[in-house]
Amino acid sequence: MRVLVAEDERALADLVAEGLRRHAMTVDVVYDGAAALQCAGLNEYDVLILDRDLPEVHGDDVCRALAGNGAHVRILMLTASGAVSDRVVGLDLGADDYLPKPFEYAELLARVRALARRSRPSLPPVLRRSGIVVDVPHRQAFRDGRYLPLSRKEFSVLEVLMRARGSTVSAEELLERAWDENTDPFTTVVKVTIRKLRVKLGDPPAIVTVPGGGYRL
Repeated sequence: MRVLVAEDERALADLVAEGLRRHAMTVDVVYDGAAALQCAGLNEYDVLILDRDLPEVHGDDVCRALAGNGAHVRILMLTASGAVSDRVVGLDLGADDYLPKPFEYAELLARVRALARRSRPSLPPVLRRSGIVVDVPHRQAFRDGRYLPLSRKEFSVLEVLMRARGSTVSAEELLERAWDENTDPFTTVVKVTIRKLRVKLGDPPAIVTVPGGGYRL
């Protein structure tokens, strides 16, 4: 799951991002509306957590622009006002959900997950293939009943491969889905992570390298 956090309160934005990363989400952070539009135009996100009162470009205008362009991303709008009229305006602009500040982190996390489920074809929360079981909500993975002690990135890569249901996933797509936008596109992190993941999955080999294409389960 890839999330963009657009919030001008830097401490809050960074805190939210770190919490989401602990749940195996890939998170980019921006602090104004212009940067939010730029990132949303360059990358494909499942969810945008959008503060309404952003500098540079107001959150309302960001929401209106993305909704008008038919963007794939689901928008969770944040605001300091909990008035019904403000919620109505936000939803009419194209937001998918609305959360007033201050909020409980557990509720934010649940709303992000719910929006992400709506942003892509429905798949069960527990993914199964070739003896591999990935329990997405609990961030646990098993092979033939054996627990796999995976790092965050290893878990994210395995989840992407599992969701592909046997289709080939390119290294570029894995880099986009499991790492943030600051990652060097020429890095070897995908190859290194795949190698570590293969070791933890054990025999028989589960991840196939497709020459010139990428990887598949």
